[in-house]
Amino acid sequence: MGIFELVIALLLIGAVLALWSDKVGVPYPAALALAGAGLALLPGAPVVMLDPHLALALFVAPVLLDAAFDASPRDLRDNLVPLISLALVVVFLTIVAVALVARRIIPDLSWPAAITLGAIVAPPDASAATAVLRRLRPPHRLLVILEGESLFNDASALLVYRLAAAAAISGAPAHWNIVPTLLLTCGGGVIAGWLMARAYIWITAWVDDIPISIILQFVGTFAVWLIADRIGLSAIITVISYAMTLARRVPGRVDARHRIASYAVWEVAVFVLNVLAFVLIGLQLRPIIGRMAGSDWHTYAQCAAAVCVTVIVVRIVWVTLYGIALRWKLKHFPPRGSRPARAPTVGVGLVVSWSGMRGLVTLAAALALPDGSAAVAFPYRDLIVLCAFCVVLCTLVVQGLTLRPLMSRFGLKDDGSVDREVRLARVETARAALRELEKERDHPAVDILRAEYEARVRSGELMRSTGSSSRAGTRLTQMQLRVVAAQRQMLLDLRTRSVIGDYAFHAAEEEIDLLELTADERIKPGPEDPAP
Repeated sequence: MGIFELVIALLLIGAVLALWSDKVGVPYPAALALAGAGLALLPGAPVVMLDPHLALALFVAPVLLDAAFDASPRDLRDNLVPLISLALVVVFLTIVAVALVARRIIPDLSWPAAITLGAIVAPPDASAATAVLRRLRPPHRLLVILEGESLFNDASALLVYRLAAAAAISGAPAHWNIVPTLLLTCGGGVIAGWLMARAYIWITAWVDDIPISIILQFVGTFAVWLIADRIGLSAIITVISYAMTLARRVPGRVDARHRIASYAVWEVAVFVLNVLAFVLIGLQLRPIIGRMAGSDWHTYAQCAAAVCVTVIVVRIVWVTLYGIALRWKLKHFPPRGSRPARAPTVGVGLVVSWSGMRGLVTLAAALALPDGSAAVAFPYRDLIVLCAFCVVLCTLVVQGLTLRPLMSRFGLKDDGSVDREVRLARVETARAALRELEKERDHPAVDILRAEYEARVRSGELMRSTGSSSRAGTRLTQMQLRVVAAQRQMLLDLRTRSVIGDYAFHAAEEEIDLLELTADERIKPGPEDPAP
């Protein structure tokens, strides 16, 4: 099978699995992991080897930028302590525990190689957890902690990964001065990301063509990663700083057409990269299994199982101890201030501890280790790749399939904080529009716009006073969506009857898309508020 046919087949498999997983409520990364394992056991499956130097840049950089662009610095600051606990402490404990367990089972495994294995399997990927949690609408703070953890634990784990992998390949003792290295790679990455974001905004300010603009977004992302990696900075931290800077400065410079197109392309790109990463590592497992002798197979399987148990147990133990210690501290030493710290409930602690699913970063880091085709092969690479895939498969399937029942068991509900802020933003933006209209009193179109924005203000104030379940607010949404649907149907009818051509059709369709996006509430009628 040629590479083109293989890529098309992989994407088709990923699309079918995503549709199936959405219907049955399974995180699609878990379905992809199962598909990768199935391909590894499929007779005649092609062997695909990826350039190790490109694995991290290709699979991690776009996904990381997409997540960091949506992150909220305010919410991250408010939850800084639990984020540090998960992104630094748990990662460090997991690396140490995995290295100890792996060396106990395979004594010939060097300390640098064992630490490399620990660094690969240490960082959880919150995408699978949030894919489940978002459907259940848990407290917003829980999502912030899990998504923020996935940003910064990658940086801490991959920093150790890079140092340990270099020591394992060179065979030299790892005399690391960790503090200067941390300051240089992480602190320098923050500054470099900020500078490169400013440079990107300045360079692309003149670009108005949407396809060129989106291509430059991807080129810029890969360039930031490669430049940071080449000059010895933390590519993860650099991309995070780059993305957060863009998120603060770009929205006011980009119109709706560019933004809608860009978001759609990035969503597809992230999905494609997840599909390729999960399936490609499954294709690499087949030759690994074939190279194992009988004794090696039992030893490698034992090591993989022990590593899976270790990464799960370490997280559960730490999150449990952290919750107990924090509740004791708040009970005996109540905090002072306008925003006191809140102790996590037992239910929240169990959900957080059970949300440590591994994913794309673990797979990409394992793929990035030099294989037999390189000048110097990484010691025990087959073992490390096997352990990495088993950890991803185990955590995604076992934890991914049981996270929904766990959430339902403790009845964690959305606190409505995001909805309240959205309503506030709608009211205030509508008032700003009304103030702007006051400057144009004589034009006949002003009355039409003023009536529309006054209605938005009244609707927002009504929902703020009555709650998010206001029947009036939902009724307004239903009316808006019905009006949009009627416009779409008429537009289709005009094109069907050849009253308008496709150029006019697409231009009008884009305007209707924008009208649909401006609906006051993006919800569908539910059982408690049926459409009339």
